[in-house]
Amino acid sequence: MQYFVAGTDTDCGKTLIASALLYRAKQTGTTLGVKPVASGCELTPDGLRNSDALSLMTQSTLKLAYSQVNPFAFAPAIAPHIAALQCGQNLTSTVIIDHLATLPFTDVDFAIVEGAGGWRLPLNQEEFLSQVVQRLSLPVILVVGVKLGCLNHALLTQEAMLADGVQIAGWVANMVDPAMSVAQQNLDSLHHLMSSPCLGVVPYFSALDEQAKVSEAARHLSLDVLNQ
Repeated sequence: MQYFVAGTDTDCGKTLIASALLYRAKQTGTTLGVKPVASGCELTPDGLRNSDALSLMTQSTLKLAYSQVNPFAFAPAIAPHIAALQCGQNLTSTVIIDHLATLPFTDVDFAIVEGAGGWRLPLNQEEFLSQVVQRLSLPVILVVGVKLGCLNHALLTQEAMLADGVQIAGWVANMVDPAMSVAQQNLDSLHHLMSSPCLGVVPYFSALDEQAKVSEAARHLSLDVLNQ
C-alpha cells in the first residue's frame, strides 16, 4: 500500500501523523516513508537535512540514502518553489515523479510520500505538488490540524482533492491547539462533513520528545479501514 500524506495547511502535523502511521504499520510489516520536497533544511557536515525527512527515515524499515528520501532539500524556510529559484534548481512535477519512480515502494508493505504545506503547494509558476499525486493516482491520507478555522480548511481541501479526481483514503484529526474552544463539537462536525473514514484523533502532546510523540500518536491511529 502506498499513500500520499497531505495537510490542510502548514504546521498541521503532517510529519507527526505520517511517522505515527509508519510506526503503526511496522509493527506488522515493512515500511518506507519519503518526503520529496522540503524547505527549512539545516546544513550539517553531511549536507542539508530536514527534520521531517529524518523522522520518516527513523520509522522506515527499509533504509535508503538521505538523498533518496529527500531529493529536493532547500535551506531557506520559505515556499519551496521560491527556495528552488533562489538555489537555481528546476522544481517540476516531472522531476519529482521521475525520482519517485526510482524508489523501491513495491518492496515494502506500507509506504508514505509526505507532502509539503497544503494541497496547492506551488512547484513553479504553472504546477502544483497536487499534480504529482494526480499523475501517480496516489490515494491520500489528509491530516486536519484541529484549531480555529479547521472546518473551512478541511472542507476546502477535501473539495479540491475530489475535484482533482483524487481518492481520499481517510483523514486524521490532529489536535494542534490544546486551548481550542468547543473542540469536541468541531470534531463532531468533521466526522459528519468529511466524506472519507477517520483513521483517528490524535491528542495534543506537550511534554514528550519527538519520538515519544510518534509512538504515542500511533496508539490513537488505526490502519484497519485502509485494509478493507
